[in-house]
Amino acid sequence: MAEAASAPSPSRVVTGDSEFDRDTAVVRREPGVYDIDLSAGWTILGAVNGGYLLAVLGRALGEALPHPDPFTISAHYLTASRPGRAVIRTETVRTGRTLSTGQASLFQYDDEGNEVERIRVLASYGDLAGLPDDVRTTAKPPAIPPYEQCFGPADGPDPLKGVSAITDRLLLKLDPATVGWAIGQPSGKGEMRAWFGLADGRDADPLSLLLAVDALPPTAFEMGLKGWVPTVELTAHIRHCPAPGPLRVAITTRNLAGGFLEEDAEVWDSEDRLVAQSRQLARVRLA
Repeated sequence: MAEAASAPSPSRVVTGDSEFDRDTAVVRREPGVYDIDLSAGWTILGAVNGGYLLAVLGRALGEALPHPDPFTISAHYLTASRPGRAVIRTETVRTGRTLSTGQASLFQYDDEGNEVERIRVLASYGDLAGLPDDVRTTAKPPAIPPYEQCFGPADGPDPLKGVSAITDRLLLKLDPATVGWAIGQPSGKGEMRAWFGLADGRDADPLSLLLAVDALPPTAFEMGLKGWVPTVELTAHIRHCPAPGPLRVAITTRNLAGGFLEEDAEVWDSEDRLVAQSRQLARVRLA
């Protein structure tokens, strides 16, 4: 594919040695209970990114369930997570021959040391490698300009500089048609498109796809809105193990009403396969 081939590949980091792998690693305390120290490297405006949290909980469920890969995972974000100590409690709901279902909650601690639930998920896991190859679809990859014609934080003014630590851990190149917000000229359309990868060159896998669906700037920015856009609920579907190489992510919003908007995301790999989809409901701070 000409477009994918035009995207440069940084020095590759083997899966397991990446910062993403280290920062999503969980430590088993007892059956079904895992400890983690949420890294400040995946924050924006001081809050931990929702996609990173989804990957953390996804990893814990992958440890607890007999099947390796998330097929679908739905998360409700109850309170904002902060960097630091957390505990994840998992429960196996059902195990079958091809699918296992489990739930998990992540807790942090208040000033008195009491547990406060931050996020709760319900997920079904299976084996992506065992799925049939038959694909019948009308979906098409997003039309994103070649990598070298897109823009990242180093290519111009960065309105998020100093408040978005996650930016340094990602390789993001935004479609020029969706970066008007960065120079004070938003298009008014609820669209965001980008080439996506991890900054250290680690190739994508099913777990990092959970990060990819929530890693781009909010579509609200291109609609002329500013500030934090906290996720209320996010459901991700992982459809295929991604091929090596950069991903393309396209996110659209069709409806903003009552202070809430939806974001529909598609993630495509270097072989033009739709590897992940998601929908989330987010709150918008209206002036």
